[in-house]
Amino acid sequence: MEAGYIADRGHHSAPGEPRWVEGEPQRSFWTGLKTKDRDVYGVTTFRCERCGYLESYATARAKL
Repeated sequence: MEAGYIADRGHHSAPGEPRWVEGEPQRSFWTGLKTKDRDVYGVTTFRCERCGYLESYATARAKL
């Protein structure tokens, strides 16, 4: 497993697609968190209809 975090890039009240970003979050004055030169993947989540259990996967490379 590789360490990282999930970034939600929504703007004001508009929802954004979650992204998984490698490494520890580092603050940026202009963008909130630095993501330059890091691997970024789109996150897909599946839900069990019976119990509500969630499983998330970050498999497709994404652009921020």
